[in-house]
Amino acid sequence: MTAQQNLIDAVTTRFGPKAALLEAEAIAPWLDDWRGRYHGAAAAILQPDSTDAAAAMVVLAAQHGVALVPQGGNTSMVGGATPPADGSALILSLRRMNRVRRIDASANLAEVEAGVILADLHAAALAQDRRFPLTLGAKGSATVGGLVSTNAGGTQVLRFGTMRGLVLGLEAVLPDGSVHDGLAALKKDNRGYDLNQLLVGAEGTLGVVTAASLKLVPAVQARAVAWVGLASPHAALELLRTLEAATDAIESFEIVAAQSLGAVLRHIPGTRAPLTGDHPWHVLIEAVATSADQESPTALLERLLAPPLERRLVADVVIAASEVQADAFWKLRESISEAERASGPALQHDISVPVAGMPDFMIDGAKAVEARFPGVSAGAFGHLGDGNVHFHVRAPAGSAADWAKANSDLISPFVHDLVVAAGGSISAEHGIGQMKRDELARLSSPARMHALAAIKRAFDPRNLFNPGKLVSLAPERPDQ
Repeated sequence: MTAQQNLIDAVTTRFGPKAALLEAEAIAPWLDDWRGRYHGAAAAILQPDSTDAAAAMVVLAAQHGVALVPQGGNTSMVGGATPPADGSALILSLRRMNRVRRIDASANLAEVEAGVILADLHAAALAQDRRFPLTLGAKGSATVGGLVSTNAGGTQVLRFGTMRGLVLGLEAVLPDGSVHDGLAALKKDNRGYDLNQLLVGAEGTLGVVTAASLKLVPAVQARAVAWVGLASPHAALELLRTLEAATDAIESFEIVAAQSLGAVLRHIPGTRAPLTGDHPWHVLIEAVATSADQESPTALLERLLAPPLERRLVADVVIAASEVQADAFWKLRESISEAERASGPALQHDISVPVAGMPDFMIDGAKAVEARFPGVSAGAFGHLGDGNVHFHVRAPAGSAADWAKANSDLISPFVHDLVVAAGGSISAEHGIGQMKRDELARLSSPARMHALAAIKRAFDPRNLFNPGKLVSLAPERPDQ
């Protein structure tokens, strides 16, 4: 018997048949990444239903020398939850661990297991007049464990930060099977290295998150959404700074180029332009109120946007007159990736640079790419206030469907070099996974890579947790 089969037998003997998914057809949907770029193989999916079961499975895997790939909703954009193509690892799925353990409205805290789907967490918090202030397009399938492990962002980072700032405590199984119990939401804890924060963004390479204590905030009582037309990203940033100086009620500030909006209007049924006339750039703004004694968000935006309109910092503004219209504005923003896929092949880059430098990068970076690769068009959209945009390079007209794959090794390093030269990061939200692992090594300082490898080796010397992701590490021999 192989080591994998011995592990599967040990797991099913101890925990029953539901603890290991063995049917090829049932396993198949979990072998490909979200974008369909990476394709793995696995003989089984191990499915613990408790922290104790997860820890026991990790111990058994270590005893048999079998690598594990932790997986939640499998929504990674960089192949971070895809098993190796050679079938050398099993998937460790946390989807059965999907209990909301408690919602403490008075403490603004939720304690939930790793398999809880983001949309279900939203619903559980709202039932207690609270909300979890992180949302993204994959909220119907992304799980808490994956969000923690990738340090997910979303459209509310401007006000509340990434997942790292929303994690108050963690429970995790480490590669030796020991359980890190750090769920207590301590405001002060000075016991040396912060293991919770080390696990956030580790992409399952240092341990598998089994539960998290998360920050909640009061539920939204009212919101207003505005669509603004303006001349440049520089004007957009000036507008953002003006709003931030006046209020803390702005939760989202998304920038959209005319080219991206045009793609949505062409390819997404039922969409329409919010403004008349042509505008080179657009901004979507959302303001909220969480109590009745706050100024109405609509009145707030009307008051704050009037002066920039009068001095022509912005060219035109419309504030949604209803929730239906507000949702329609958001649909325009959230449909950009779908619309651009329908427009033809493209290479997508999830990057960040310092906020002050983002307007220049959006313009100069696009020009540099277009000059270096004639025929392509480049542009960016996204979270201007976070210094994080999605920088897309679109194929020349008439390109074959495999254009992105054929050109990624040339174009993406060029884009990443521009990002690093601007003091930025090649991954702002999506993580490193396997897609950006080599680029991380190429562009990072020796100090960073040495530290990452040393941390990985200290936690997982046999390289059994999510091998091949984030950082390359040869496994130690048993005699080492």
